[in-house]
Amino acid sequence: MAFEILEPGLATTVQDRGRFGYYNVGIPQGGAMDALSAEMANALAGNTPAEAVLECTYMGPRFRTDDAAVIAVTGAPVDVKVNGGARGEWSRLELDAGDEVSFGILRGGTRFYIAVRGGIDVPVVLGSRSTYGLGGIGGLGGRPLRAGDLVPVGNGAAPDGSEPPQEIDPGLRPVFEKEVSVRVMPGLYDHRLTARGMETLLGATWTLTPVADRTGLRYSGPEVEWEPRQQPFGAGSDPSNIVDAGYAVGSIQIPGGKEPIVLHRDAVSGGGYAMVATVISADMDLLARSAPGTKTRFRSVSMDEALAARAHQRSLRARLWGSGD
Repeated sequence: MAFEILEPGLATTVQDRGRFGYYNVGIPQGGAMDALSAEMANALAGNTPAEAVLECTYMGPRFRTDDAAVIAVTGAPVDVKVNGGARGEWSRLELDAGDEVSFGILRGGTRFYIAVRGGIDVPVVLGSRSTYGLGGIGGLGGRPLRAGDLVPVGNGAAPDGSEPPQEIDPGLRPVFEKEVSVRVMPGLYDHRLTARGMETLLGATWTLTPVADRTGLRYSGPEVEWEPRQQPFGAGSDPSNIVDAGYAVGSIQIPGGKEPIVLHRDAVSGGGYAMVATVISADMDLLARSAPGTKTRFRSVSMDEALAARAHQRSLRARLWGSGD
């Protein structure tokens, strides 16, 4: 079984939970930017949470299925059409052989997800089917989809023979807002900012720029003040430069004291910019849902608060899958 790609959309890629264990050699974890929305699509389709899906950015694809299929569309609000007729997000959709699926214009957010029962069945590379475009690995040839591609689909049987949910409870669905508060933990190099600089980072309202992709998201706002110092040997001349260090996913860098950058799923693993704070894991999906122009405030939280937020995310997944997976 396969999907024939008639129009690829703007940047449609295959993604799953990600590729772990290779960040130390420069290969990022990758995976779905909005992981919860992707898992919800898999739940509706009758898959395990680990199956690969299609991640659609801004403009979705148009495709035809060569056999009967069960799909689900979740994530950013978008019109779903089957053979030109309107269908809904957040619910299970059944397709017949030859059905054509297309999408309208996003009404918020940046990405939506298409799951199909059986999962997208591309080869596993380093433990994942996720596309890493900069490295040219995973997915379908390590690249976004193109017109004419045949995207293979796996065995369509539900993993345990049970019937998947018909729709996702509206109370569980993510929201796509134009103003968000993102929780962060200061460090590792927050001491490089002056007290005023940290107040600016945590007190200002930042605007997400169009420079936002799978590698990172750049924000505009006021200039952030750095502590003056003589740069050490091996660091660059910019006050935000350090001698190279490893980057955590979610790290916030502020090159030149302007335009904070939050590293996301396909971020490089190290470099020479100071990491002044890190977005907590529970809010990485929230960042992925932000469209350019989103007003964003960074709020400092403690480790205990970050762990509690992660536990809450696990509870949402438990309601989907009946476990903490």
